[in-house]
Amino acid sequence: MSGVFLHPDWPVSGPVRALTTQRHHPGLPGSSEGPWRGLNLGAHVGDQPRHVAANRSVVRQAAGLPAEPQWLDQVHGRHVLYLSGAAPEAPADAAWTDRPGRVCAILTADCLPVFLAHEAGRWVGLAHAGWRGLAEGVIEATVAAMPGPASALHAWLGPAIGPAAFQVGEEVREAFVARDPEAEAAFQADGPEHWRADLPALARRRLEALGVASVGGDGLCTWSDPARFFSHRRQAPCGRMASLIWIEPEA
Repeated sequence: MSGVFLHPDWPVSGPVRALTTQRHHPGLPGSSEGPWRGLNLGAHVGDQPRHVAANRSVVRQAAGLPAEPQWLDQVHGRHVLYLSGAAPEAPADAAWTDRPGRVCAILTADCLPVFLAHEAGRWVGLAHAGWRGLAEGVIEATVAAMPGPASALHAWLGPAIGPAAFQVGEEVREAFVARDPEAEAAFQADGPEHWRADLPALARRRLEALGVASVGGDGLCTWSDPARFFSHRRQAPCGRMASLIWIEPEA
């Protein structure tokens, strides 16, 4: 990670660009105020639309984006959108593209952004993996939507709520263990029928089971770092960070 944004450190070659924004950036304070204070990029969380538009414009310029990102109407499901051209906001929790200049985007404030890229940069994608989408198979659906084998992909797990802070009920644990008994290792007891869940570990299990070539991530916790990240569990309402990935067009 370097500079203003957080960048995956992964063995992906070619013209792939990827980043996650932070709540507060050196030199990019953001226009939002109140509980959204900082660089809020979510247009659906109660912030002033003009502030969100200003923040998105700042990110586009600072990151050198080739186009406006394809924002999604995220519904905690498993639908995957293929980006071939500009489109209105669509209900989906993942997107992929093999078209240079199309920018995949997801918004998070505790959920896990899962970056995916072909080893030579031929196609890229992003999945929004909250526990519901993860349990329903959003990662599997995203990998299946791509044109090549999982073994040609590398994955990177962005900032999300960490296992020390993510308290869940028995229904969450059952949603994972019923399908994969060994997923129980990602849950630590926290009282009767209450657990602390390791969301990145659950995602890593899914990716490794698919045969993805590598899975990286720094384990940054959104809940425990209010200076850098929004966290819905820590404070609601709140803003959203954006994770973006694209294939850079040829000069």
